[in-house]
Amino acid sequence: MSRRKTLEKAENSLLPLIQYKGADQGHEWPTRLLLWFLKRISSVYGAVVQIRLFLFNTGILRRYPLGCQVISVGNVTVGGTGKTPMVEMLARELTAQGRKVAILSRGYRKKESGFWKRLSEKFLVGAENQKPRIVSDGKRLLLDSEMSGDEPYMLATNLPDVVVLVDKDRVKSGRYAVRHFGCDTLLLDDGFQYQRLLHRRDLLLIDRTNPFGNGNVLPRGILREPARNIERAQFVCITKARGGDTAELRREIRQLNPTCGIMECNHDPTALVGAFTRERFPLEKLRGLRIMAVSGIAAPLSFEQSLERLGAEILERRHFADHHRFSQQEIIDLVNQAGSLHADAIITTEKDAVRMTRIDRCAVPVYFLRIEVHFLRGDEEFRRVIEEVTFASDVPGGKKSRQAEQTASSLLPAEL
Repeated sequence: MSRRKTLEKAENSLLPLIQYKGADQGHEWPTRLLLWFLKRISSVYGAVVQIRLFLFNTGILRRYPLGCQVISVGNVTVGGTGKTPMVEMLARELTAQGRKVAILSRGYRKKESGFWKRLSEKFLVGAENQKPRIVSDGKRLLLDSEMSGDEPYMLATNLPDVVVLVDKDRVKSGRYAVRHFGCDTLLLDDGFQYQRLLHRRDLLLIDRTNPFGNGNVLPRGILREPARNIERAQFVCITKARGGDTAELRREIRQLNPTCGIMECNHDPTALVGAFTRERFPLEKLRGLRIMAVSGIAAPLSFEQSLERLGAEILERRHFADHHRFSQQEIIDLVNQAGSLHADAIITTEKDAVRMTRIDRCAVPVYFLRIEVHFLRGDEEFRRVIEEVTFASDVPGGKKSRQAEQTASSLLPAEL
């Protein structure tokens, strides 16, 4: 079994124990012992997170300004809040307002270069002189999902006018975006915990259905850092807010962050799209359809509920680990299984679709559900984000903009 499959199997076993309140109750002693051990690790991890944040806040560790607008979109939990559609919406709106936008992503679970290549690049070229991976230059799609990661690839596909760069060092990729593409606005995809690059604004997403998990940080819970750290955010968006009471969660957010702007949104389906053909169909096509639901995301429940609300009959639910990359054989096996169930179609998520190996002939068609953000409340706060960035003093050609370009250029190695 490959290392990736081993990790996915461990993730699938552990996640149900730590994801929700009360999920850790009533287990046998081996599981209780494991959870006790994870709690000890969580204590150490939480302390390290807070010490690191203290070092940045006191200036012992440096935050690097790039002299342009930097907005992070992130969360305090692991996966499942809908960051990617929000980043796409922000990038689209800011581009429409005349900003030159680059999205900076780490490229989670992208394919890495071989060990010897990475070693030679590190010593012969130098880590600081290596270029980031250019998924899109704002004109062309240059990398596939395997080399860029599924989320950057999806963003680059849907945003043809936006630069998308992938690198663990987002200070370096940000400088590259400013110098080589003339970008004046940087969006950090999943950037709330990334402290090395100075943020102008933090937009934090919180899932109404499971805002803070069981209250513990990793690996005993799903929090990346203590919930009290949401005090850093200037804006908080409650996602999956349709059909639920948000009053208690809003009060909790206000206690932790009295000054932030609060929005509420839902990630709603807008179309059914062929996974391999990109042909679009209206959502009415789902009504009465007998389907197999396939997903490799952190929180598949809301995806499956959306399918049922749209009138689909789910015959089989297949769950894979978050960011699972589907092999051709797995796709063939899923198609064969769907055929044996007499399913009319396989429906997956857009993120999963970009990780599926293309098959030209399928006995059962494969579609993904296209999702977009719709505000239910507080959309004026989102407009405020756009207006603050659009009318900032570092507009292209302005005095501050020229100073920003000079600052960014002076910090860049000459080779970049």
